[in-house]
Amino acid sequence: MNENKPVSKVLVLEDCPAHVEAIRNFCDENNLIGVKVAKSRLASALRTNFDLGAIFLAESYGGSTEESAGIARKIHGARPELPIIMRRQTHTMPDDLPPGLDAVVCGTYAASDMASLREVIDEYIFNREYPNALVRGISELTSWVLGSVFSDMDVAVDAPCIVRDRIIFGEVFSLIPLESTWCRGYMMIQAEEQPILDLLNRRETSQVAADFRDLNSLLGELTNMIWGGFKNRYVGDADALSRSQVQVPLLINHKQKYISFGSESPHLCFTYRLKDEQSGRTVKLHQRFAFSLSWSPEDFQEFEQDASATVGAGELELF
Repeated sequence: MNENKPVSKVLVLEDCPAHVEAIRNFCDENNLIGVKVAKSRLASALRTNFDLGAIFLAESYGGSTEESAGIARKIHGARPELPIIMRRQTHTMPDDLPPGLDAVVCGTYAASDMASLREVIDEYIFNREYPNALVRGISELTSWVLGSVFSDMDVAVDAPCIVRDRIIFGEVFSLIPLESTWCRGYMMIQAEEQPILDLLNRRETSQVAADFRDLNSLLGELTNMIWGGFKNRYVGDADALSRSQVQVPLLINHKQKYISFGSESPHLCFTYRLKDEQSGRTVKLHQRFAFSLSWSPEDFQEFEQDASATVGAGELELF
């Protein structure tokens, strides 16, 4: 398997054991992480999973087609950015779906024809090609920054992930624009507040406890350093950026912990884990790239540089 090829997490709403096994095999073969969810745990799964790529929903999930249709409508109402893909019993034609469901379900497939499922995920999840050098380089330079700032902690990174969710992780995030001749968009670093404050208080020698201003300063420093590494490694002719300066508004709903970059395109995401070996505590940071304004990977190029030089500038079943 190509370790630089992003994966994507999907919720699997499926009751039939035979079809669960077929989907498990499909996920293994198609860079998907399937999370099987029982009906009684669906609400909890949607609350705790903010980094999804799609929903796989069986037509008979929950006992009947009508029940599945109701579930699909509720999911779409709560998370309309997530594609819902329905497994039909005998065929994949969507024209006989229950009334109104055709506006909710983005695609259908039958267990006898998994190729049609592949076509849907290619259209809605893996519809962008991310150069290996970019995916590998982002992980490398970000890990180097984190290892430099948190020199007393181990840094690990999960597999890169394609996410269609627009849910914000944690209570604090930083946002910085990325602009080059081959891409334009944003990088976001997300974190939970209390684990970072605990980390700062453990490291500080001052008698005054760290507060949100210290956290903001740290997150800003990390973001600026990572942006500097990205800029030096991947940004080409800055003068060429003036050719196209299209902008779209960002939308942030704090109550719903929702952010939109004005594009339906999936995001490229990384999760980093900082582990304190003495206490065993782990702090997570989520990094998200939304290339929402321009994306031309055929024009991508990497400017090789030394990393230090560039930067110097429980309830679910996982299978």
